[in-house]
Amino acid sequence: MPGKAQAVKTGAELVNAVAGMGRGLGLEVRLQVRVARRIWGAIRKIDVVLTHPETRKTLGIECKYQAVGGTAEEKIPATVQDIAAWPIPGLIVFSGDGFTQNMKYFLISTGKAVEVSELRAWLCLFFGLPLQDEPANRKAPANGDVQLPLA
Repeated sequence: MPGKAQAVKTGAELVNAVAGMGRGLGLEVRLQVRVARRIWGAIRKIDVVLTHPETRKTLGIECKYQAVGGTAEEKIPATVQDIAAWPIPGLIVFSGDGFTQNMKYFLISTGKAVEVSELRAWLCLFFGLPLQDEPANRKAPANGDVQLPLA
């Protein structure tokens, strides 16, 4: 996994890593944003909310960390449903060796989850920021067509 040397070791570290990545991309960052209540009355909070300062495009991120196997991943399907109730687009960012391969595949298959090691590229695409391997001054063709390199 890329960035393994900087891998997070707790849920709080994951939240801080996501927030730091957002700041590093020039995004506004808010933590633990209250957004109404769940069906059984518990206060619903979004771990990290990122906002592009110019476009105001906003994304909520739920951070899920699991160090060892256990029952925590049983809550993941409910989390996928929960983000559908948010008033903004949402994403689950997950990390930790405790997630089974099946759960990782489930998360990725929802289109609403990404491993923390792949988050930066995902955020760049979502917010329309230059990709890490893409020069910042490279511009798209004027007509909007995509140019592919010749083989």
